[in-house]
Amino acid sequence: MLAPLKWLKEYVDINVSPKELADKMTMSGTKVEQIEEIGKEINNVVVGKILEINPHPQADRLVVTKVDIGENIIQIVTGANNISENDYIPVALVGSTLPGNIKIKKSKLRGIESQGMMCSAGELGMNLEGLPEEQISGIYIFHKEYPLGMDVKEILGLDEVLVEFELTNNRPDCLSIIGLAREVAATLKQPLVMPFMDIKNEVEHIQDYATIEVKAPHLCHRYMGRIVKDIKIAPSPKWMQDKLLKMGVRPINNIVDVTNYVMLETGQPLHAFDCNKLGDNKIIVRTARDGEKMITLDDVERELDSSTLVIADANKPIAIAGVMGGENTEVDENTKTILLESANFDAISVRKTAKKLGLRTEASNRYEKGLDPNLVELAMNRALQLLEDIHAGVVVGGSEDIYPNPVLPHHIDVDPQWINKFIGIDSSSEEMAEYLERLDMEVEIDEVLKIQVPTFRQDIVLPVDVAEEVARLYGYDKIPPTSMSGIAVEGKRTPLQKLEDKTKDLLIGLGGYEIVTYSFGTPKNLDQLKIAEDDEKRQALMLINPLGEENSMMRTTLMGNMLQVVAHNIHRNVDKATFFELASTYHPRELPIVNLPLEVQKLCIGMYGEVDFFDLKGRVENLLDMCGIVGYEFKGVKIPTFHPGRAAEVIFKGEVLGVLGEIHPRVAENFDINERIYIGEFNFDALYKNSNLKRHFKDLPKYPSVTRDIALLVEEDIHAREIEKIIEKYGNSLMESYELFDVYQGKQIPEKHKSLAYSIIYRRQDRTLTDEEVNKVHNRIVQELRNKLDAQLRE
Repeated sequence: MLAPLKWLKEYVDINVSPKELADKMTMSGTKVEQIEEIGKEINNVVVGKILEINPHPQADRLVVTKVDIGENIIQIVTGANNISENDYIPVALVGSTLPGNIKIKKSKLRGIESQGMMCSAGELGMNLEGLPEEQISGIYIFHKEYPLGMDVKEILGLDEVLVEFELTNNRPDCLSIIGLAREVAATLKQPLVMPFMDIKNEVEHIQDYATIEVKAPHLCHRYMGRIVKDIKIAPSPKWMQDKLLKMGVRPINNIVDVTNYVMLETGQPLHAFDCNKLGDNKIIVRTARDGEKMITLDDVERELDSSTLVIADANKPIAIAGVMGGENTEVDENTKTILLESANFDAISVRKTAKKLGLRTEASNRYEKGLDPNLVELAMNRALQLLEDIHAGVVVGGSEDIYPNPVLPHHIDVDPQWINKFIGIDSSSEEMAEYLERLDMEVEIDEVLKIQVPTFRQDIVLPVDVAEEVARLYGYDKIPPTSMSGIAVEGKRTPLQKLEDKTKDLLIGLGGYEIVTYSFGTPKNLDQLKIAEDDEKRQALMLINPLGEENSMMRTTLMGNMLQVVAHNIHRNVDKATFFELASTYHPRELPIVNLPLEVQKLCIGMYGEVDFFDLKGRVENLLDMCGIVGYEFKGVKIPTFHPGRAAEVIFKGEVLGVLGEIHPRVAENFDINERIYIGEFNFDALYKNSNLKRHFKDLPKYPSVTRDIALLVEEDIHAREIEKIIEKYGNSLMESYELFDVYQGKQIPEKHKSLAYSIIYRRQDRTLTDEEVNKVHNRIVQELRNKLDAQLRE
């Protein structure tokens, strides 16, 4: 949850630095992920007024200006064409700095001295979303006069500090500025100041405009509706837009912006319906009918079923409850009357609906964690007051508030001595009561603490929950350390060890035999492998007192030992085998050697007998898939150890994970082998670092796929991966998968060319594809292959 510090300060007095606030909040259980200081790099940028604009004598596209900055008048040469005399603008003076560590110096442009720079919004690091086009493309022009020489950071909101909090799922009350302010107030021992709400201009009654009925009370715990008439659609005030932008929300208009603002402020989502678009002036909260469809605000038609809670009028669904509104009742420039909704929907229902539709929103994110039904009225009143304050409409009196089972504060009795023993502290009942009261709990001290828990703290149910609240405000850093007693410590394998086990199980399952060889070697092995003289494998640690010449150094590669094992088995008439070894190699940290060597875990796979390069490649692909490494590439490489044209590196995010290929015949001969040998060696530490063993499953597809095959004629030096990148890029969201199923060179294929055949599967998850949709994407792929690789389709 992102929170601007200035916004928090509207509700609580923050009398510490941002860094100290972050430390205190983290230690009180509300972890701060990071602090971003907007405008920190900006220095010495002030308000200036353009007095004169004159043509540059040496350049048609430049002008020479005189700018008043308060203390004096400076000359600035600029190429901006959106400025006029008497404009107020931001001026970066000589010696100032801008975002990106840009320093402004005195300079000459075509012989004319320039004593600063006029700044655009982008150059000041401003959020461009929501700004009018004329404020983006040229120099930023202030809409009103400011004192000349004034620092622009305060004017433009570039002196803001954004605090990012990491929240747990059991604290939906903190998904709001007020919720976070409450935590800050409790941590800093300051009072929480709630926004003042007083709705004055109520007229008529809601029943004159609309009726509300809840037909699914088990999924809608509370529904409140209010009417606002005489709506005047306009941009929201700049202060509101600035706050929304800092929270990553795009301003739209005053009505929508107020609903978003209140959601961010209070944590309660709101929605506004255009009353004139409601069938029979009715709001009905019901479950959808199977097959019922509606177009949501993102212009997507969605098919609903009976498990989906919707807001409907007399004729049709107009919103998916807790997720997103419908296009058919959207507020637009013609809206004159709105029905404002503030409701509490079942968390599980919203979660299932959002997941089923693949539609996660800020509203669903809050609802699915469980909101306090008593927040509904607070948010409604706050929104109505804001609409009045910004003169967006007139509030109609009365409300429809359907709340059949009100949620009341619950009570917990906890023994303070038990809390002390449980946490390991010595705190008095009065101190504990003070901690809890800072969190808006009511506490009566008797033999036990009789605690009334507010409804927005749905996570406090058991005595251990109360103990946690006491512990975090007491201060985790102040709790004395104690030894564990009566608990057996269970040993378990580390994540790296678990990946090692999975790797061995996989390779054994693919027919491999694990081998274990000595950690020693000889420089002769490096010569036999034809390792290049400048290769880092040549930088080996030599033993001072080796058992023999063959064990005189610590190995830097596993390939030499692997080839010795292969030769040993071939000489004993083992006609085919696959071996693997997972072990350490040793590399000096510096030369001459002072510290212990760097141990690098490597995996070596060796194969021979009725196999080829692609058998080894397939095992490597299985390994990478098991590790959860997606997006890797095989790239041809020339290494003396391997046969020319039959070796490749495995690359992931620019990092080489390993190499595989056919051993060079002369290298095989050096180990007394006269068969084709295929070996791969991989940095297992890099595999572990890039691994992702989490698995996500999805439902089997409901709709049929469409398969299209293409056979391409390309030059023989074009890699298959080049073709596949184009297929991936232009396959759009329709492409589910592709497979290379044939590579051919021979008769009917021109010299220095080859044929590659791919099968491409197209599918959508929400409906059956049409031939027209598939043809559009498929033909685009073919066209790009022609344009970029000069590929030709084989008929």
